[in-house]
Amino acid sequence: MNVRQSKIEGLFFIELDIHDDSRGSFHEAWQAEKMEAQGLPHFVPVQSNVSESRRGTLRGIHAEPWEKYIHIPYGSVFGAWVDLREDSPTFGVVEQLQLDRTNAVYLPKGMGNSFQVTSDFALYSYLVTAHWQAGTVYPAVAFDDPDLAIAWPIAGDEQVVSEKDRSNPIMRQKYPHKYNQSL
Repeated sequence: MNVRQSKIEGLFFIELDIHDDSRGSFHEAWQAEKMEAQGLPHFVPVQSNVSESRRGTLRGIHAEPWEKYIHIPYGSVFGAWVDLREDSPTFGVVEQLQLDRTNAVYLPKGMGNSFQVTSDFALYSYLVTAHWQAGTVYPAVAFDDPDLAIAWPIAGDEQVVSEKDRSNPIMRQKYPHKYNQSL
């Protein structure tokens, strides 16, 4: 395993060791001791979730109030993250990475998270440090905000986006007081 700090404070990318042989493969998708030894924060998940999505599905950009560890056990997704923590020195910074079974990503609380499925089908598995509660509203920004300039690999009619995600505000609307100072 190899843990790497991204350009966004607290966002880590993890390269996983895949062991392939004639039977198939094996890998540790999460191994706290090895990851913490390389600088990943201590992480205590309380819930495991799996999202199943087809090609072109785009979810986000949402900033939930928990830490999150994401791994794609099947298929591939294009991940994009935006620092939406107003007190962060990297507020407004964007990171992008293709995710599949060979890697993972760790997000701190308040990190804007989004992904788009680039394979025919994908399983998006994630561990979180707090339980989901119905009715909770999380900060969100537009996936197509021109200032963020996220290069979504699948565009136009092939994109599958919820109405809720289509109606999220751009950064300048959501954070007018902070946006002009930080970006």
